[in-house]
Amino acid sequence: MSKAKLYGVGVGPGDPELLTAKAIRVIRECAVVAVPQSGAGDQAALTIAAEYIGDKPVLHCDMPMTRDKAARDASHDRAADEICALLDEGRDVAFLTLGDPTVYSTCWYVVKRVAARGYETELVPGVPSFCAAAAALGRALCEDGEMLHIIPASHGAVDEGLDLAGSKVLMKAGKSILEVRDKLAARGELQDAALVERCGMKGQRIVTDLSTMDDPTGYFSIILVKEGQA
Repeated sequence: MSKAKLYGVGVGPGDPELLTAKAIRVIRECAVVAVPQSGAGDQAALTIAAEYIGDKPVLHCDMPMTRDKAARDASHDRAADEICALLDEGRDVAFLTLGDPTVYSTCWYVVKRVAARGYETELVPGVPSFCAAAAALGRALCEDGEMLHIIPASHGAVDEGLDLAGSKVLMKAGKSILEVRDKLAARGELQDAALVERCGMKGQRIVTDLSTMDDPTGYFSIILVKEGQA
């Protein structure tokens, strides 16, 4: 079996200065960098880490943005095949992912497939987007014994999640952002919510009054709902 290793590397939310020292070292030491590529060709992780990659080869893994599980599984299998071929050649691979590889990351689905085939893998944590968003807002995510809930807002979990006691991070809302806003308004929690879009990236936007929004935000948006903020 190859002695090469696959690293799942979190590159943080968008600011290149938020990469960890370990992430930078691993990226520089690996022979190949792999990045997810959606149908729209988005390569945010590659852009964030570009200065540390240099001229080494980059493997672009097609990862369509779809809820079709069969299509997603097929894309993850293809990426695992391509990466395993590189590992068999003795080349370490750093698979880049936004934020942290353990939080809703495409990277994880590939890493676990490669590990299941007997290859050595390692996860390199990154700064989660919701931590960076809270810092951008200048507020704590949770205090004292307050609970914190991470809710995938575009997967039908909003109502159940908002019923939980504590503060909430609403991720992956995408085009449903206005629907989520209206749910918060109906619950009387709009004043407790704030949105950060493209945190640490070019075009960062902070919205502390969600009632002023009239257009859906982009993919890189997070809503923080702070318990007792009013």
